[in-house]
Amino acid sequence: MSEGVREIVLGLVAAGISAALGWLARTYLWRRKLRRKQAFFGLPDNSECLLVVNREASGTKPTVMRHDVFALLELSALIKDCNAGFQVVAHDTARQGFGERTEFCVGGPASNRRMAAHLSSLLPGVQVNTDTEPGPDRGAFRIGDTCYRADPGRSEYVLLARLTAGERRSESRPVFLFCGQLAIDNQAATRYLARNYERLARKYKNGSFVLLLKVINSEAYGPDVVELVADVTREARTAPPASETEASPSVTST
Repeated sequence: MSEGVREIVLGLVAAGISAALGWLARTYLWRRKLRRKQAFFGLPDNSECLLVVNREASGTKPTVMRHDVFALLELSALIKDCNAGFQVVAHDTARQGFGERTEFCVGGPASNRRMAAHLSSLLPGVQVNTDTEPGPDRGAFRIGDTCYRADPGRSEYVLLARLTAGERRSESRPVFLFCGQLAIDNQAATRYLARNYERLARKYKNGSFVLLLKVINSEAYGPDVVELVADVTREARTAPPASETEASPSVTST
């Protein structure tokens, strides 16, 4: 074998080894990122989760609002990325506990009984005005001493929560809550989660959290412009004293 041919062969071998090492490195990094995503959402390979859907609050038929459908589509893409499957369940037929399977619950307590049950048992510090009559307090959140009112089309609020049955049970599957004052806010929260889950996983170590988000000018920007108002985990998970439930809270409407 001549010197030139030998150099060509060695070059090809070196290129092949480099390509194989690069592929292995990329595969390792991709798998590590996937495992972290699966751990955050509680969705290992071939697992199943629940998508709990609500109904239109003003309707009598089991009709899902358009933006809630979009929220479910956002979540289904996340689930598919985790190599998992899902079962869509109506809010008034999901009669089971949580922790066995990951659950994504969409909609406020006025249109979603499952959400109302979760707020009552898991987030006793959150009160939501479910009045059907128009008024400034309709759909308002009360968290601690503050009341957050909606200004439809300009600014609304939505709770995004990741909760587990027990902080010491690593095998417990989380429940994710998307509780908005309007249907478009539910979609905004699912989109916020899809965009920021890596940062949230690092910050909260795959533990529980409750975030209050504000959707800005949804009439013009849809569900895309969202800002974090506060981490209200402690306030939301702490039941207020009976004497405080009668007190007048401070009001935030913008």
